[in-house]
Parts: sequence; structure tokens; C-alpha cells
Amino acid sequence: MPQIVKTYIQQVLIGFSVSAVFTGILLWQNVANLWHLVTHDPIGPLAVFLLWMFSGIVFAGVQFGIRIMSLSDDDDSGPTRGLPVRAALVPQPVKIATPKRARKL
Repeated sequence: MPQIVKTYIQQVLIGFSVSAVFTGILLWQNVANLWHLVTHDPIGPLAVFLLWMFSGIVFAGVQFGIRIMSLSDDDDSGPTRGLPVRAALVPQPVKIATPKRARKL
């Protein structure tokens, strides 16, 4: 299995673990009366599952993005790219055609 796939699976597992902790804290702290809502409604477990799933997708994406961005090379001996090109700015005259004015009567 390629290293990038292993890294992705690892970061997804970490992201969904963080999501489980996040969802648990939301329920434990009763944010916006969430505990009461999910325990007194027949589809409450589905709501908790969807909260965990969607926040897990977000946390996994962020976790993977942070991991990928931290893989940069620290070798600065090569050529530098992306430097802006300095161009001399020379003003150019612009001709504007003006319409003829109508005569007042």
C-alpha cells in the first residue's frame, strides 16, 4: 500500500476520533439543550450519528491537510521559484474620443 494511502487512513482515524470526543463534549455540556433533544426524540440517535459523521468528515479533512502541508522539504539550496518579476512601469498616453455637444436652442 502506498505511503500516502497509509497516511490518509491514519489521519481519517484521528479525525473521526476527535469528532467522537467533540460530539461527546457537546452532549455532555448540553450545548443548546442538545442532550434533551436527542434523548427525547425517536430519531435522536440518528441525529447524534449524523453529527459525528459530518464533523468527522470535517476534522479528518483538516487533519489530513495539516499533515500534508507539514511534509515540505527544508532544503533551501536549490533554485528559488515564484519570485516576482520587477517590470519598469512606463506611463502611456491614452486617447479618448469625446462626442460632439448638441447645440442649445
